[in-house]
Amino acid sequence: MKTIMVATDFSERSDRALRRATLLARQTGASLSLVHVVDDDQPQRIVDAEREVALRLLYEQSATLRRIDGVACETRVVLASPFAGIAQASDDETPDLLVLGPHRRQVLRDAFVGTTAERAIRFVACPVLMANAPPVGPYRNVLLATDLSDASRAAIETFRALSLHGHARLSALHVFDAPAIGLAMGHSLNKEDKEHYLERERSEATGKLAAFFDGLDIAPAEYLARHDASGTADEILAAARQDEAGLVVVGTRGRGGLAKFLLGSVAEEVLRNATMDVLAIPPGPATADAG
Repeated sequence: MKTIMVATDFSERSDRALRRATLLARQTGASLSLVHVVDDDQPQRIVDAEREVALRLLYEQSATLRRIDGVACETRVVLASPFAGIAQASDDETPDLLVLGPHRRQVLRDAFVGTTAERAIRFVACPVLMANAPPVGPYRNVLLATDLSDASRAAIETFRALSLHGHARLSALHVFDAPAIGLAMGHSLNKEDKEHYLERERSEATGKLAAFFDGLDIAPAEYLARHDASGTADEILAAARQDEAGLVVVGTRGRGGLAKFLLGSVAEEVLRNATMDVLAIPPGPATADAG
């Protein structure tokens, strides 16, 4: 990995993203690119004043990063709407990773839909890391969530190439469906029969998960299969909490056609509700067309 871009608005949330990006830069040898967007839909005098303040703050941050952390750092101020500015900077610089702070958690979770963070994850070409948790050190446990698809395979290969995990313990998760439980026949099964059926389905799902990783140059320490009893995203987050994962890796849907307007529902729910960091990886050109 060569370049990590951090979008900052100088808030505490952005500071969290910057600190995580700095840790990753030191771990991987990447340089940082700090981007601040000034909303240009304002009177020119306000735009000019905000730009001057932003340039000064970015200069101070970059100087500290070079002096204290030994990380190479460039800065940039973009005049645009927040989302458009981030997208423009990402298109211009083509970073390997974009790091954002957590979204503002509000009483109505649906308020997250359409925010700068979500729109960036939908549209930029590079993986996006949402730094939710306080960055106290390298990741110790990482959970790789997969639906066993080609797009998911590509996402995991991208994750491996980024080298974000360092010496972290990796766990692979697949959330499986148990059709008979939801069918009419499920009501006729007693508790023992249901448990036996679920255990058989879990064993089969675990085998498929292990086979999925056979062709990948990455070796999870544990393979986890969970029944989709409460929704795939909820099961992913429950597994992450149980595994004490500091990072959850998920793929997103294809970017072609109408798909670019809808983030994959599972990834969207994980991003909305996660308290740990989440890495959302878009499909590459080949898998995007098939998504």
